[in-house]
Amino acid sequence: MEEDDVYTKDGTVDYLGNPANKKKTGTWRACPFILGNECCERLAYYGMSTNLVLYFKERLHQHSATASKNVSNWSGTCYITPLIGAFLADSYLGRYWTIACFSIIYVLGMTLLTLSASVSGIKPTCHGHGDENCHATTLESAVCFIALYLIALGTGGIKPCVSSYGADQFDDADPGEKEHKSSFFNWFYFSINIGALIASSLLVWIQDNVGWGWGFGIPAVAMAIAVASFFSGTRLYRNQKPGGSALTRIIQVIVASMRKYNVKVPNDKSQLYEIADTESVIEGSRKLDHTDELRFFDKAAVVGQLDNLKESVNPWRLCTVTQVEELKSILRLLPIWATGIVFATVYGQMSTLFVLQGQTMDTRVGNSSFKIPPASLSIFDTLSVIFWVPVYDRIIVPVTRKFTGHKNGLTQLQRMGIGLFISIFSMVAAAILEVIRLRMVRRHNYYNLDEVPMTIFWQVPQYFLIGCAEVFTFIGQLEFFYEQAPDATRSLCSALSLLTVALGQYLSSLLVTIVTRISTRNGSLGWIPDNLNYGHVDYFFWLLTVLSVLNLIIYLVVAQFYTYKRAVGTLR
Repeated sequence: MEEDDVYTKDGTVDYLGNPANKKKTGTWRACPFILGNECCERLAYYGMSTNLVLYFKERLHQHSATASKNVSNWSGTCYITPLIGAFLADSYLGRYWTIACFSIIYVLGMTLLTLSASVSGIKPTCHGHGDENCHATTLESAVCFIALYLIALGTGGIKPCVSSYGADQFDDADPGEKEHKSSFFNWFYFSINIGALIASSLLVWIQDNVGWGWGFGIPAVAMAIAVASFFSGTRLYRNQKPGGSALTRIIQVIVASMRKYNVKVPNDKSQLYEIADTESVIEGSRKLDHTDELRFFDKAAVVGQLDNLKESVNPWRLCTVTQVEELKSILRLLPIWATGIVFATVYGQMSTLFVLQGQTMDTRVGNSSFKIPPASLSIFDTLSVIFWVPVYDRIIVPVTRKFTGHKNGLTQLQRMGIGLFISIFSMVAAAILEVIRLRMVRRHNYYNLDEVPMTIFWQVPQYFLIGCAEVFTFIGQLEFFYEQAPDATRSLCSALSLLTVALGQYLSSLLVTIVTRISTRNGSLGWIPDNLNYGHVDYFFWLLTVLSVLNLIIYLVVAQFYTYKRAVGTLR
């Protein structure tokens, strides 16, 4: 092997800061440690969060509305803090040290939460006389919420970095290694759902039947194992160098463009400013080729009379083509990103209306007296993902590759579009089931029955379809935002993709609020009353179906005009 082939060509370095040796670092030899970290971290997260609303109600003695609001606020924070972690990773710390530092914060939060549920003095107990007067003390609540928000901060440094860090282990400049990168994203999402499967089954049972100390303690141990797994692979990892503040570079382009708003952009792109070297001025980033969209920002790269190229260039007046294209790349991602919000709204129904619908059905397993909690049916979503990931990776990709000629079988945009299409049928299935259930209610006058004699397992198809859609859309998003993000902003763009989950939840809440306000006029019970037998949740599912169809049409238009990033040159 020639000496040039010994080291990676994508600018990655080993743990000592030396160019990464292809025979000793990265690829699948490093990925098991990253996948193990993600599996254990997700087990810890879902094991702690799945039943959190019951902990607030049963141990902190909060009312249902208060407990639900506190869980929503905390969950939303968990999907906003990745913006902080991503900024630090891309700008200053790099992904390795961001994951390492925030993982330690995560473990501290999990440990404190375990102590708050098991140590006398900070463990919530009933201090009133009778259940109606029970409430946690200020200290007990404070310790619990400090622990939870430490966890939210910790997950903010892990969520946006781990998937990108795993993809960093495959050299973009090596066709053989790059081919495995798409497979990595599939198995990454697979590992997430293995952790979620254990959490939603075993750990929820332990919390309900053994105790909260054990119920939180096991996730804390799982998180400690996650940290140990991550550090164990240190010598094998390839690391991208942080590129400095992406936010500063973006603002510089905007400011420089505004300063030259009356300057005409030349038709010849070679007249725009770019350094002569093959390497970019941005640490950890390749040069980007000029594109014709969003030409206003090209003004920032037009050399003016006040720009002295013989001296140090003022980036607030003159930016390189690569810096301008970095901003353009992010802006081009936003329409694709926005279409993920409606999908996240559909995905979010598993923890809200699907559960409420399931509560009105027969929750017995067969003819036994054992009843399955309605929320536990989400396990079929997890099983669907676990089923479809290997099917996609081992069957769908090779088969479609023969027809399309694309190395991954489907492009990332095609994959996401198929997922959006499948998600429509999950809402159709939920709506049809509710129509049938309501007909049974009306036919037999079951209005005041808590459970209609219709097995809850009729919900399985809608859960299974969402799981299938996840494999196409969510994994496609992970890969798309990594590949199309500028090299030095990959963690930030991964954080943006995670933000769609939070915005999807907010959109769902907004739709429920609007629908409730309109449908309850003139004394009507509305679409979503306390007793769903008197309501029309099916109308809400049909509304989401229509929104999903419109969203798919918009997506197809946006995807048709999307311009892929074109990287040139080498990394610094």
